[in-house]
Amino acid sequence: MLAIDQSGNKLLELIKIAEEDAALQFSPITVCLLVVKIGKDYLMGFNHWRKSWEIFGGCPEEGETMREAMVREAKEELGIDCIPEWLGLAHFEMQPDYFSNVVREEYGAIFGVSLDEEYLEQIEKLRIDREEIEKIALLGEISSNEEIRELDRKLTEFY
Repeated sequence: MLAIDQSGNKLLELIKIAEEDAALQFSPITVCLLVVKIGKDYLMGFNHWRKSWEIFGGCPEEGETMREAMVREAKEELGIDCIPEWLGLAHFEMQPDYFSNVVREEYGAIFGVSLDEEYLEQIEKLRIDREEIEKIALLGEISSNEEIRELDRKLTEFY
């Protein structure tokens, strides 16, 4: 196990696998996540509903590939068009929540993108989803008394 969060969710492993093989060999891939590196730091979003800082992403919509979902989420949450780099799959053990009432294993597609610091201002202006992602900040600038989702913090280490 690599990390556990405040809800008991676990990041079990990061699986290095070709993007085209991931969906064929692992199921369910329930989420696509984007690690955004800016300089030597990482960009985080404050989730309005979870009241914590996390990396960006969301669930694939019907008929979307993992990459299509990631590109869409980057546009919604960051206001950017990007070609994210494939990093691999995260293997999770998820506790009961609003998605399911049972403990379950899931996989998340992990992508990464490196941006120059000048993108911060652009992101703040152009991001579309301001209801879910209330605000953005670099990881190193987030106050120590604010909650950062531990699984998300750990995922930044893989990029």
